Amino acid sequence: MAVLLPALSSCLLLLLASSIASACERCVRQGKAAYSPSPSTQLPAGGGVCGYGAMAMEINGGFLAAGGPRQHRAGLGCGRCFQMRCRDAKVCSSRGVRVVLTDFHRSNRTDFLLGGPAFVSLAKPGMAQQLRTLDALSIDYKRIPCDYNDKNLSILVEEQSKKPSKLVIKFLYQGGQTDILAVDVAQVGSSDWRFMSRVHGPVWSTDRAPTGPLQFRAVVTGGYDGKWVWADKEVLPADWQPGQVYDTGARIADVARESCIGCARPDWEMKVA
Repeated sequence: MAVLLPALSSCLLLLLASSIASACERCVRQGKAAYSPSPSTQLPAGGGVCGYGAMAMEINGGFLAAGGPRQHRAGLGCGRCFQMRCRDAKVCSSRGVRVVLTDFHRSNRTDFLLGGPAFVSLAKPGMAQQLRTLDALSIDYKRIPCDYNDKNLSILVEEQSKKPSKLVIKFLYQGGQTDILAVDVAQVGSSDWRFMSRVHGPVWSTDRAPTGPLQFRAVVTGGYDGKWVWADKEVLPADWQPGQVYDTGARIADVARESCIGCARPDWEMKVA
């Protein structure tokens, strides 16, 4: 993908409103986390409202979390990565753990519900069982870039897709500390861009997909700023198939380097477990 515009036109500024409120996500926050035996945060086949299903295990090795309203943000938080550590030095490791948000929970008591692998990793060696007996844990957390090693941004064609015009896609391995707020699709070489609607989280759909090989463009934000990015080549072939994953050949990095003015500097360095 290549950068198209350095800033968004006024017709797209409303799409950025939700990102402004979270412009300081890179700062360390305090919250609560609890253990959850829920399939969607422990066994990815449970799916969760973000719709990752069994693929969640491939994305982050099973280190998953369900987020409350502030973290889930009506689906926009799906796929975000967070680093967190427990504040109880008696039973918790100072290293913390990195999780991917794959589900939503409605409890007002906690910010995160963690699956078994993630929750256990918060504990000091030999203290995991004791940690599970505790109620909601006080944690420090912040949003971090997702690390997918050598994987590029990819698109999964969902099973609900049906040729010639019903197309449902899911973005995978987005990386960065960015959000995708709008998606358009067009036939390669055409200027007839057709908007897609967000189904939930990383899933977008249209009933008006063009025929032939397809390219995509998206509004990507990172804090206060936002840009159009687009694939200048074929992403989906003309004979695209439901259930298949297609590599865009690109990575979406941060499109804004916010200064986080007014945010407290973290007093500790989060380390990846």
